[in-house]
Amino acid sequence: MSRRDSHTLTVSAEGIATLQIANGTPLNILDSRTIAGLTGALREAASDRAIRMLVLRGSGDKAFVGGADIKEMATLEPASARAFITRLHDLCEAARDFPVPTVARLSGWCLGGGMELAACCDIRVGTTASRFAMPEVRIGIPSVIHARLLPRLIGEGRTRLLLLTGSAIDGPTAERWGFLEKLVEPDALDDAIVQVAAEILECGPAGVRLQKSLLRSWEGQTIERSLEASIEAFGAAYEGSEPHEYMQRFLEKMQAKRAG
Repeated sequence: MSRRDSHTLTVSAEGIATLQIANGTPLNILDSRTIAGLTGALREAASDRAIRMLVLRGSGDKAFVGGADIKEMATLEPASARAFITRLHDLCEAARDFPVPTVARLSGWCLGGGMELAACCDIRVGTTASRFAMPEVRIGIPSVIHARLLPRLIGEGRTRLLLLTGSAIDGPTAERWGFLEKLVEPDALDDAIVQVAAEILECGPAGVRLQKSLLRSWEGQTIERSLEASIEAFGAAYEGSEPHEYMQRFLEKMQAKRAG
């Protein structure tokens, strides 16, 4: 376990990393110190080849992240405001670029920068008690940086509704809109994370890393270039032994089923 005053990072024997925001605030508010600590932890963990999946979570169940620190933002002027939002941008990019699947454990409130950070994860798991909002306009600033990811997740109109009104939606609505991949009751949240982890661990680790890299590259490519990149990635998978090993296991299982 690695522990800082802004977060803790643990890695299980199976390679499941858990990065928990632990900065002593009930809503896991993102101030500059916490943002820097989380960014550093993500960048350091990204180089660990033993990690097969990352769970990003808040401490406790009151919130994933209740947004950026309004007390700090109230002191900003144009130059320091740009520096602050650049730091939050770097945190979100570290999550987007993480080389293995990232799962956001979304308990309670998920607001502003927290919703942007969640949008940067590959899989979002929330509860019927979760609440989501982009309330920046209510304090006189626009929603920026990774709010840009929301239209492709929930659509242009719904993004406008959230960003222009600052209104909140509940967990079932977030799932219906496409922001959540899984929705469970609050007491089933950790079991749902375990289930996602089990499914990922069944897959070939090198193949999952290739798939994550390919998915990330598709975001900024034309369809034609994406198809070319897919062919390259498929060939690259065979540079190691994993495809043959996993296919052989599959064939043996099928043969055993037929024999049974």
